[in-house]
Amino acid sequence: MATANTNLSNYDKSALPDASSFKLGIVVSEWNAEVTNGLLQGALKTLLDCGVLDHNISVHKVPGSFELIFGAKKLQTSGVDAVITIGCVVQGETKHFDYVCAGVTQGIKDLNINHSIPVIFCVLTDNNLQQSLDRSGGKYGNKGVEAAVTALKMIDFNRSI
Repeated sequence: MATANTNLSNYDKSALPDASSFKLGIVVSEWNAEVTNGLLQGALKTLLDCGVLDHNISVHKVPGSFELIFGAKKLQTSGVDAVITIGCVVQGETKHFDYVCAGVTQGIKDLNINHSIPVIFCVLTDNNLQQSLDRSGGKYGNKGVEAAVTALKMIDFNRSI
């Protein structure tokens, strides 16, 4: 397991850019809310800790992970410097899991290819709910923290080019 020896909540604040002028949009799936709310809290806490001003963060909810693509596309044109997509898809008994995971992954990839505002992928695709809980504030930390740090680094990268 890739996160077995990794705490997703660890980051070196001194290695991150000054984020006081950064504007971020976050689009969050309401499906598996126990997980996505944990990821959102991790991302928000990290952004604020790293100097992003509260009024420069906008949070928008969509029904499920598949709808993250449309939400992110709308946010890319709203004046933000980056978009964080937060979702959770848990393996079930049908192929629905495969189709949703592939569609969301490809959709977010397409947004990154076709637009100049980075979209950060924070969509858990786990075999069971416990794995998702472990990565949304549980024993492996919080993937939302990792997504926030990635967003800050990508904004800095985008501004430097």
